[in-house]
Amino acid sequence: MENAPVAAQVILAIVPIVGIVIGGTLVFFYLLWRHKQISLQVKTGNYKPSKFNLKIFSLLLGILLTGIGLVLTLFFALMNGLSYQVLGGLIPLSLGICFLIFYKFCPTKITENA
Repeated sequence: MENAPVAAQVILAIVPIVGIVIGGTLVFFYLLWRHKQISLQVKTGNYKPSKFNLKIFSLLLGILLTGIGLVLTLFFALMNGLSYQVLGGLIPLSLGICFLIFYKFCPTKITENA
């Protein structure tokens, strides 16, 4: 009966490792499948590269990071006052603001060619 807490700790330590291994395996096989799919499309002449709009992506990322960073900053500041834990919210907040500034000042010529 004394081994029950030790067994529970071992199981709790193994669960994240198994999750990471399964997730990594899924990502690997998805990337392998996508690579084979694109290479077959190139061979048959059906491949059309997708356009990536950097300006819209920076807007989306900026809005998301600013919102998350603001909420985390307020939460950590209210729970523990001004301590190093507030950096957990200030870092995504500052990244989000930087992405929004990039969206505002980015010329459209750069994003049209991407």
